[in-house]
Amino acid sequence: MRARTASASVPEALAAPPESGRVRLAGVATMLGSGLANQTGAAVGSLAFPVLGPVAVVAVRQYVAAVVLLAVGRPRLRAFTWRQWWPIVLLALVFGTMNLSLYTAIDRIGLGLAVTLEFLGPLAIALAGSRRRVDALYSLLAAAGVVVLMRPQPSADYVGMALGLLAAACWASYILLNRTVGRRVPGAQGSGAAAALSALLFLPVGIVIALRQPPTPGAVACAVAAGVLSSAVPYLADVFTLRYVPARAFGLFMSVNPVLAALVGLVGLGQRLGGAEWAGIGAIVAANVLALRGRAGKAG
Repeated sequence: MRARTASASVPEALAAPPESGRVRLAGVATMLGSGLANQTGAAVGSLAFPVLGPVAVVAVRQYVAAVVLLAVGRPRLRAFTWRQWWPIVLLALVFGTMNLSLYTAIDRIGLGLAVTLEFLGPLAIALAGSRRRVDALYSLLAAAGVVVLMRPQPSADYVGMALGLLAAACWASYILLNRTVGRRVPGAQGSGAAAALSALLFLPVGIVIALRQPPTPGAVACAVAAGVLSSAVPYLADVFTLRYVPARAFGLFMSVNPVLAALVGLVGLGQRLGGAEWAGIGAIVAANVLALRGRAGKAG
């Protein structure tokens, strides 16, 4: 799950060919560690939901992301023009909405299903504008997975599912806005400014929640850990990975995050999924992988 975290904003310019088999292996190991950290962070953050609630956990996560990206990007805010500021403002709003909808969905429908629905966002971007007939088949495969996951059941939480789809729409918007910000603002300055603005928007929320219901040290520690594992670690890991792993391989590996989320939810939170849910997750992951491979082959 990159929900999508700050790591979504790593500049593509950092990508470089692998220097050696050992370095490439280190890059793959880093990708795996980044994915596990991301999903583990979400799982740890969910442990604070009974005390803080998803909104407060997301607020703390936004604070951590802001600290990391401000330190890395070092944005010169006074030098930004309106043409640079408006996509940054939109990016900040989408960033906060994306994480809030995802974490609320996790609270309602579990980690694996929420992250899987969220991954429809980048899949939609990958398939958008394609004229290949095979991509239409990938769309149908993903749609079949969604139907399986959202099929009517007595215990179905459609509000939680809708929030997962909202997170997907936000992630798609996040990708497009990041491209615009990356073209208009040098380096990671735009990402740092957007993260800081998003954290600023969540600041009153954090203050109100803290005053109305003082959090326990354990809950705060879980929320901070979620921010570190799901924001700081993936961002720094991706900066390293994109230097030594081809961008298309990075994108393909990202597609397995729903599986990692389901496994972390099972092992860490005891969230068991039935065979139908695993089939739905598999269909969406397969559609994502096939679509990305097709685009990489077409580009090559």
